[in-house]
Amino acid sequence: MASNEAIYKGNKKMSTKRLLSIFAHPDDEGMVGGALLHYQANGVETGLICATRGEVGEISDPILATSDNLGEVREAEMRAAAAALNIQHLWFLGYRDSGMAGTPENKDPRSLARARAAEVIGKLVAIIRQFRPQVIVTFDETGGYGHPDHIAIYRYTTGAFHAAADGVQYPELGPAHAVSKLYYSSLARRQVVMMAEWLQNEDYQGPFADIDPNTLGLPDDQISVLLDVERWQDTKSRSWVMHRTQMNPNTPFARMPQEIQRKWRATESYQLAATRVGPDVVGENDLFARVP
Repeated sequence: MASNEAIYKGNKKMSTKRLLSIFAHPDDEGMVGGALLHYQANGVETGLICATRGEVGEISDPILATSDNLGEVREAEMRAAAAALNIQHLWFLGYRDSGMAGTPENKDPRSLARARAAEVIGKLVAIIRQFRPQVIVTFDETGGYGHPDHIAIYRYTTGAFHAAADGVQYPELGPAHAVSKLYYSSLARRQVVMMAEWLQNEDYQGPFADIDPNTLGLPDDQISVLLDVERWQDTKSRSWVMHRTQMNPNTPFARMPQEIQRKWRATESYQLAATRVGPDVVGENDLFARVP
């Protein structure tokens, strides 16, 4: 079972409201960094589950890590990023990064892609019943851009949302806990269109050059909460740069002009996937609306 690792040092009384984000790799939390900062500043206790340590992938600078110690280095980067976001609790599930679809890493028996669903869901249920959040946030069904681990953690989190509330399932993992809301985090489709248009204008030929803005991101009618996170942009940036091994200056994100990046990151979009406290109201823009 994953252990609770409190990383925020403070004397703040434990909040009665708790927000849990569940993602696959170090740096995925950037999708919801504004929400974590916003609600933490308003007294909500925040937690993050990272399913892997990001052992697979390119290394931005060979002086920072090797393929042998990349997981260890990225765990340290994740801890630094979480501290910048004031996340009070951080858990690692201990699975190996599965890499992109079709790569040899997909076949590694230690990878998240090869894990037994009941096992992963059980680990998530244990943390949910311990932490007892009212709101959970994870990827949507596309995983943002189709990464196998992103899609896997979407499936497992959705399963854990329901299983944690059912005392018949995993009775050995503690009393059942019914999470009030489950949200899927994704870019808004207009943000994907903005990036696609910029890549086309720049005649960009690298990864993401062929992204289809009509299949990625949330269209407006699927966005339940559009959170204004402009005030948190600088803190989000400080958190993001902690992921030094992933700071490749040649990625399309890094090459975008700063003014476009700021506009792109000024809002975060969330789709209400399941609720036990009623639907969201258009324009309310609060993940904790109607949460007692």
